[in-house]
Amino acid sequence: MSGLHGLKPERVIKAFERAGWKSQGQRGSHVILTKEGSMYIFSIPVHKGKSIKQGLLRDQIKKAGLTVEEFLKLYR
Repeated sequence: MSGLHGLKPERVIKAFERAGWKSQGQRGSHVILTKEGSMYIFSIPVHKGKSIKQGLLRDQIKKAGLTVEEFLKLYR
């Protein structure tokens, strides 16, 4: 098991912020994260009572240049 099941969006955002990403605000129900020097812009869905889907999260972790284990350490 990857450990990415059932992660809360608010804590996922905090984990990315610990990795150097900055919140650029919110558009609708999605928080936008950017990082200087990165060509990627992350859009994290924040839906009440729902976790982030594993495929989306795994893709964003990879684009952030992190491993799943590194991300989970930042998440905790």
